[in-house]
Amino acid sequence: MTMGKKASQCAVHIKKHTSALVVSHIDADGLTSAAIMAKALEREGIEYETRFLRQLDLPSLNEIADNNPQLVIFTDLGSGMLDAIVELKLNAVIIDHHQPQGTYECHLNPHLFGINGATEISGSGVTYLVASEMGNNQDLAALAVVGAVGDLQHVKNGQLIGMNRQILDSGVNSGLLRYEKDLLLFGKQTRPIFKLLQYSTDPYLPGITGSEDASIEFLKRIGIRQHGEKWRRWIDLEVKEKQQIVSALMQFGLSRGMPGYRIERLVGEVYTLLCEREGTEVRDACEYSTLLNSTARYDHADIGLAVCMGDRDKKYDEACTLLNEHRKNLVEGMNLVKEQGLIKMENLQYFDAGNKIRETIVGIVAGMSMSFVNNRNLPIIAFADADGGIKISSRGNQELIRKGLNLGEAIGEAARAVGGTGGGHDIAAGAFISRDLKQEFLRILNDKIGAQIK
Repeated sequence: MTMGKKASQCAVHIKKHTSALVVSHIDADGLTSAAIMAKALEREGIEYETRFLRQLDLPSLNEIADNNPQLVIFTDLGSGMLDAIVELKLNAVIIDHHQPQGTYECHLNPHLFGINGATEISGSGVTYLVASEMGNNQDLAALAVVGAVGDLQHVKNGQLIGMNRQILDSGVNSGLLRYEKDLLLFGKQTRPIFKLLQYSTDPYLPGITGSEDASIEFLKRIGIRQHGEKWRRWIDLEVKEKQQIVSALMQFGLSRGMPGYRIERLVGEVYTLLCEREGTEVRDACEYSTLLNSTARYDHADIGLAVCMGDRDKKYDEACTLLNEHRKNLVEGMNLVKEQGLIKMENLQYFDAGNKIRETIVGIVAGMSMSFVNNRNLPIIAFADADGGIKISSRGNQELIRKGLNLGEAIGEAARAVGGTGGGHDIAAGAFISRDLKQEFLRILNDKIGAQIK
């Protein structure tokens, strides 16, 4: 059976019902997944409610089962809890892209078809496939691209590939999207250009990131000046000025001894939503996805969902306010990691943020930390305090994946060994355990990663 045929079967099953509960993850990919499904249900006249979870575990599944919904549609999660869903006899459709554990009849996951769910299609992309089978929902391709970019699926190859590419092409052909090579720093649509440098965390620009004065001085030194009393945005610059800044940033990186792969991450493919107003946070797929992360990861998933569903008024303004705070928190998190450093074991390196980094963004900070750590031969494991225990997030890189690293498997097995839950992708995964079992978890995880990469 092809993935398309399985998507069609899931769509048929959904359309048999008059109401559904959509359960999704609290990140950009999860929000766009939920919005795509919500739009598809709305157009079919199917009533729905939405619920967003930091993680899908047995207590949350039991709570869902107790409410006895007619149909549960899991988007961007569920594949790690298939056996529990079967045991609870939930009438469910599971649409996910994380590595599956167990089996379930109405389960759509790219890994079951030999497609990499970490690079070739995101949760929102898989949901888009089902929505496309439910009716004329091709206009939702833009949301699927935002979800894929939010899941960093464009990073490895510098562009979207695989089924993500097919969805992108669909959006381009419909006049919804445009793609081109450009600077990858965040805020090109909305921020004064010095802010792009000041808040650059991926890559981390030593001596510039975190400093407004240093960012402004860098621009002035290469002849880029403000107009009157205001600095221009990236989209306001002439092509020659843009080229000048990119060239200067690359030379700066070389002069500071930044590895080539970090410098290369300054430029890549960017995705523009032509249906959105220029100069807004939702015009650029990267900015859009960060805007969504700044809502759901701060217990305001309802605001992010409203933006995905088309709100450009009150909820949109609230999301923009949350975004400013989110970016500050990420820079502070990066500075904390740089100050306290990483603790190295034989096969991994880790930091424990305690309560100083919010557990919903510690994974983002861990990923960004990859841009400045000296040892890229070890994956980064991050810990942060959470209700009832400790949240674990992990990030690897493509060199480690080629050596055999699979964080989704290693984290999942180590977490279950100490009575916790976990899973994810080969390059990024997460878990939840009791704090008093942290050292035992690290010992087991260190051994499992060692067995993989050796």
